[in-house]
Amino acid sequence: MPRVTAVSTRHFGHNGASLPPRTGGGGGGMPDFVPDSIPNYGERLRRARMGLAIAMAPVLMLFISFTAIYLVRRGFLSLDQNGTAYIRAWVPVDLPWAFLLANTVVLMVSSITIDLARRQITREAALAPVQSIPGVSLGDERQIPWLALTTVLGLLFLAGQLFVWSKLSARGFHLAGGTSSSFVYILTAMHGLHLAGGVLALLCAHVAAVLRRPIETRRIVVDIASWYWHCMTGLWIYILVLFSFAAG
Repeated sequence: MPRVTAVSTRHFGHNGASLPPRTGGGGGGMPDFVPDSIPNYGERLRRARMGLAIAMAPVLMLFISFTAIYLVRRGFLSLDQNGTAYIRAWVPVDLPWAFLLANTVVLMVSSITIDLARRQITREAALAPVQSIPGVSLGDERQIPWLALTTVLGLLFLAGQLFVWSKLSARGFHLAGGTSSSFVYILTAMHGLHLAGGVLALLCAHVAAVLRRPIETRRIVVDIASWYWHCMTGLWIYILVLFSFAAG
């Protein structure tokens, strides 16, 4: 009788193509490995957060350096015109605190809305595999556009900063008007420039949504923008405390 050789279908499909093993040896139904074609979004998110932490280090060092120079110049003494006595050359800046505090409220509210946007897209990413199952419906939920609201608040804050600068100029404090006023313009301008980078990241997230990029990719963008935004909010509060201390 002819010998019959049994061929296992575990590693071969019906057309003879090699297939990956379906389950592990424990019989728990978990795959032995993740195919290379499936991106590991969890690892990408961890790397992105690590990259953000590394990128924020020189930014914080920059502001700390300006703070040190700011405080040293505040206590700097120079000779008067006659060269007979030392005088304090620092001229306190009359800051429009009402508008600065209003701008602070706008930024703090935007920090809340962007965190809500991060939570919202994280939930969408978690439910995406369930929604892809045929016949499964999770119902229609009301989606609040937290990301768009954060973008508007960020632009409102930047516009408020321009308004504060106009108030300073009207009070006679200009960029080249003295050491104290120059530092006010430089510190607020650097913060505004970095916050504008956060607004640009939010706009990229909007474009990714319009282009229907994978939900996990958009989640990474929103997550990193959220943590970056929180850093900018904390940095702004730090600047205000510094201005308040220097005004005393």
